[in-house]
Amino acid sequence: MIARRVASSVVQRQVNYVTPVPPGAARGLVETVYAQVAQEMQLVVPPAQLHSPSPEVLAAYWMVMREPLLPTEPLDRATKEAVAAAVSVANICPYCVDMHSVGLYELSTEHDAEAIVADRLAEITDRRIRDAAEWARTAHQPRTPRPVLPFSERDRPELVGVVVGFHYIARVVNVFLPNFLLPPGLAPRARRRLKRGIGWIMQGTLRDPRAPGRSVGLLPPAPLPAEAGWAAGSPHVAGAMARAYAAFEAAGERAVPPAVRELVTERLDAWRGEETGLSRQWCERLIAPLPEAERAAGRLALLTAFASYQVDEEVVTEFRRHRPGDAALVDAVAWASFAAARRVGAWYAPASSPEPV
Repeated sequence: MIARRVASSVVQRQVNYVTPVPPGAARGLVETVYAQVAQEMQLVVPPAQLHSPSPEVLAAYWMVMREPLLPTEPLDRATKEAVAAAVSVANICPYCVDMHSVGLYELSTEHDAEAIVADRLAEITDRRIRDAAEWARTAHQPRTPRPVLPFSERDRPELVGVVVGFHYIARVVNVFLPNFLLPPGLAPRARRRLKRGIGWIMQGTLRDPRAPGRSVGLLPPAPLPAEAGWAAGSPHVAGAMARAYAAFEAAGERAVPPAVRELVTERLDAWRGEETGLSRQWCERLIAPLPEAERAAGRLALLTAFASYQVDEEVVTEFRRHRPGDAALVDAVAWASFAAARRVGAWYAPASSPEPV
């Protein structure tokens, strides 16, 4: 119990820009989500706590992460952790890369985990892990209107769901959490030794069976958008995504001006996964026509969607000058992150999407 309280305190100190709700003070929806996260992840992890100023967004985060990733039917957890780690590499999210390569230390091999970390995917020895990682690494850069999956059609909901979930969370983590989960000054040998130890501690969270659909009831029913037709083959993934899509849209309506939402959406409609480079001039050009009071929101939303590693204290401070409060910041970052993630998922929707459910 003492160890858990200490871990929770450390988690809270990791979160930048907002003050998370402490687990002991959580009530209502936040308390319910925290309870699920703690039961399945051993503690209320930093990505969950940073969402807590906006309860519905917290629930949506947990749903899009849990339902594709944690249940292991039909797809095994090692394959999904490889997808998560490769997407994290693509989004330049060292924190997420550390977290999910640790999982692969336990579920696969140290060699294959470190090959993903180093972005040397051809060196992965397990063919199934290599196929999954190679696809996920460039899943946001489609070469055809409807890219193919590396596995069977029955795997579409979970595979695409993990890609969508981690294109979302990598952006959010880049804004709110430190660059590294593990101490960056560790020597390579010490780093690997620490990863082995953490992987061993996490055995239960990685290997214990997880019932599908546990989180779906956290938010009210909603129709499944046609662009999320990739989820229709799995009731628990489809249910989670339908509700989460609605929650993220509501967050955008609360915190992001309509003109900014339109600007981001137009940019995403033309986006095929291209990187923006280190300069922010592209962003400044796009927001220049906006009213001055909306430019800060435009800057935050565009950078979050397309170059989340460039969001810094100055960008956040300027946004909060016009829209104060932790909930508004979480809502804006969550909406922009998920706008990009859902765009990636849309490329994998079947040609004839099912009726909304």
